[in-house]
Amino acid sequence: MKQVTFLIADGVLKPSSLFNAIEIFEKANEFAEQQTGRPYYDIRLAGTNLEQPLVNGIFTLRVQPLKTAEKADLIILPSFAEQDDFAIRKSHEALDWVITQYQAGAEVASLCTGTFLLAATGLLEGKPCATHWKAAAYFRRLFPELKLHTNKIVTDQEGVYTAGGAISSLNLALHIIEKYNGRETALYCARVLQIDIDRNSQSPFMIFEGLKDHKDEVIRSIQDFIEEHVGNRLTVEQLASQSAMDRINFTRRFKKATQLSPADYVQRIKVESAKRLFESTGMQISEVMYEVGYGDVKAFRETFKKIAGMTPGDYRNKFNKII
Repeated sequence: MKQVTFLIADGVLKPSSLFNAIEIFEKANEFAEQQTGRPYYDIRLAGTNLEQPLVNGIFTLRVQPLKTAEKADLIILPSFAEQDDFAIRKSHEALDWVITQYQAGAEVASLCTGTFLLAATGLLEGKPCATHWKAAAYFRRLFPELKLHTNKIVTDQEGVYTAGGAISSLNLALHIIEKYNGRETALYCARVLQIDIDRNSQSPFMIFEGLKDHKDEVIRSIQDFIEEHVGNRLTVEQLASQSAMDRINFTRRFKKATQLSPADYVQRIKVESAKRLFESTGMQISEVMYEVGYGDVKAFRETFKKIAGMTPGDYRNKFNKII
């Protein structure tokens, strides 16, 4: 029997990813019992505090003391409600336990913002990782050296897994179950719980919010200018001139503030504007293309698919509210 420990570290937990992931492993046990007469997973909750608050304080979990927890085959770190440096400040005992268990052969997975806690162990160094797209900017500030992929649903390397968001946590659990038990078991869990097992990108669901949480007022004014002139053809030279800087200094300063090059930022603003038009109007693809400042259909389609994770037509068909 494979021992799975959900690590309940310090901080306020978000219950959705925790309970949903537990349910998937329970369904895998249900399938195993049907096939072999016995469950495959021994599921436990362990932590540094015997009572763990959940978001809004409605529920409290009672967990096994971490000091008495047996060796785990798989450790899962659920997501937290807070976005601060909790992973560094509050959870030293839990972090040390994870590192010790990994060195002894355990695999480790994080769900949604649980990636902050996993990152603080050092186990993500040199590995790809994911977290919820809305937490990505803050994650990069805390862990700028790590390889964060905001578009990914699941990452998997050297026994370390991460999931991109609360619902993505379901896909990570299915990924692990398929790896341990095979496709048939994973499909059973997906069908019973009505999960899209082959969802592989956060991109269609991301909302680009402008990356304005910085102190550079000049760059923020340029960001506002880009949004106000989204229908225009905007070049880096034009934006540099608008900010009274040369291209090299402007590009360096812009990227330092936003983590994106000016050209990438402009593309994301234009695609975000196009997404809103596809969602809320009956405009055709060519009309939306011109509205957000593109004159070449091929370039617009390629840029849109690169950023949104699907073609303009597919996005319109999936998210439009009025057609």
